[in-house]
Amino acid sequence: MNKTTTECIHIIGAGLAGCEAAWQLSQAHIPVILHEMRPHLQTDAHLTDGLGELVCSNSFRSDDAEFNAVGLLHAEMRRLNSLIMTAADATKVPAGSALAVDRDAFSAYITETIEKQPLITLVREEITEIPDHWNAVIIATGPLTSDALARSIAQLTGETQLAFFDAIAPIIHHDSINFDKAWFQSRYDKGTGKDYINLPLDKESYYAFIDNLIKGEKVDFHEWETSTPYFEGCLPIEVMADRGRETLAFGPMKPVGLTNPHDPLVKPYAIAQLRQDNALATLFNMVGFQTKLTYGEQKRIFRTLPGLENAEFARLGGLHRNTFINGPKLLSPTLQLKTQARIRFAGQITGCEGYVESSATGLLAGLFAAAEWMRTDQPLPPPTTALGALLGHITGGADAETYQPMNVNFGLFPPTDAKNEKGRRVKGRDRKKAMTERAAIDLERWLVP
Repeated sequence: MNKTTTECIHIIGAGLAGCEAAWQLSQAHIPVILHEMRPHLQTDAHLTDGLGELVCSNSFRSDDAEFNAVGLLHAEMRRLNSLIMTAADATKVPAGSALAVDRDAFSAYITETIEKQPLITLVREEITEIPDHWNAVIIATGPLTSDALARSIAQLTGETQLAFFDAIAPIIHHDSINFDKAWFQSRYDKGTGKDYINLPLDKESYYAFIDNLIKGEKVDFHEWETSTPYFEGCLPIEVMADRGRETLAFGPMKPVGLTNPHDPLVKPYAIAQLRQDNALATLFNMVGFQTKLTYGEQKRIFRTLPGLENAEFARLGGLHRNTFINGPKLLSPTLQLKTQARIRFAGQITGCEGYVESSATGLLAGLFAAAEWMRTDQPLPPPTTALGALLGHITGGADAETYQPMNVNFGLFPPTDAKNEKGRRVKGRDRKKAMTERAAIDLERWLVP
């Protein structure tokens, strides 16, 4: 399709947020030029030139829309015809109550959909600065924004960009796992009941594993990286181990809701889990085992886990530096840069964290940009919805002085006044259910005023 640069909306970055924004605009019959720097300029984390490539986990986390905030966000995005959620549903793999995908099929689905959409022109090039004649721009370059564009954004915002470290977990070939020690089971038998591979550790082997993690050789930081914090929701496993010897046993290696069929009368002290990573079930990733250990140490230490003695790794873990802007300080409620309204931001560069949250901000940026293009009104999503709660946090709800990446959670929602049969304010699961029921009602009122 022939489009001049002033007759369309430009989107920089063809990750989850950028593709979602492009999709939403195309559904509103608005032409888009989608700029993607890969494969001409690769990042430290990406492996392919596919659109929407997942560089960390293959999980979109809980799909429970009744009791979980991210599950509610799934449901709201499906209601709004999200490309990312459609792709995830089409390429999902067993993961208990979570939504996980075959990462290669997921990216292929998005790439094919975008390339076939006549209103979207995909241009493979690096954008190093925003041309003055671009009237409408969405920057969705994610946490791995190129150095040149990051400098340009810093100049646009007048801010020194913030940064944090994110870690990637290893992926293991199924055929190399010893099932004389490992077994299939979901925690509390959710999903199919057999969606995870479990590796049991007794107290002695658990403490030996912790010692190995703490003493193992790690990747060295550059001098400029030493003051960069980790994202608390994706800490390297050795950092968690260093916070306390029981931290992992009460975290990603908690032994609850599982029974070892090889020794059903003995409760493991800790259990490591592996989650299916592709539709063929030939690859499994180590849940919660994101790491900055050197490659050699990863192989040595992780092969001490029962069942992984001869593990073959399809991908080893790693660490990459993510960047994001101070959303509460810099962005308007419609994700526009306060100092330059022609520019919107979407995705993890806004400071949201997680695949789903990133996609959701792309969806919202697309809706807001479409309304502006067509000179129509697009009300903000109600703060009682997951979309509205997330948007509010990014654009002003959070403290700008202490702003750090955060996943969607019920703490971002306004409190509910719902009462139980005794007239007391609901708590726990009842509180969560009241909030999701309220969100569903308010979303429909927003969509059909």
